[in-house]
Amino acid sequence: MTSQIDLSDIETATLGHFLESGFMSPALQGLLPGRTVFGPALTVRMLGDDGAMLTEALSAAKPGQVIVIDRCGDLRHACWGAVTTAAAKARGVVGAVIDGFVTDRSAIEQADFPVWCRGRSPITTKPRGLGGDFNVTVGCGGVSVRPGDIILADENGVAVLDKDQAATHAARARKMQEDEITILERLRAGETLAEITRGAKQPA
Repeated sequence: MTSQIDLSDIETATLGHFLESGFMSPALQGLLPGRTVFGPALTVRMLGDDGAMLTEALSAAKPGQVIVIDRCGDLRHACWGAVTTAAAKARGVVGAVIDGFVTDRSAIEQADFPVWCRGRSPITTKPRGLGGDFNVTVGCGGVSVRPGDIILADENGVAVLDKDQAATHAARARKMQEDEITILERLRAGETLAEITRGAKQPA
């Protein structure tokens, strides 16, 4: 499974110049520096310390997907570590976005698997089988995420795009990034930002 659109050259910060919604909380940060992933969301809802539903979701994952995990407010238990990383890579998952915590950071780094999360915890979830779901609409980082929504995650954060609007947003962002190159060249050549913009509001 692929997202059918190439976002490898698009920055979330560029999208942030013209979109106001669809951005997860800045508290969700990438563990691996300088990485960008994109793809359709495989959504998971996990309750408290119950990790059983993530096992089911990972077993059904398709290549190219990004796992998006709603921890339902749990800010204590790590739901992701060395084993889930290995399982995700084996299924071709390209990254994980977790509204909660991970463990085994060194193993995740060694596996070169991009993860965005709130931090780390030594207390892990257990396979209790008490509830949860996957491939349903979830909340992650303050954003509603539907199965198949396009996730773009990079060093600046995580953006969620409607799959039918992603291509349009990407084209606009790409044009802005091309224009920015020209602006930077003119600044280096000695022009002031005021001269270039002539009072127009420009991205930082």
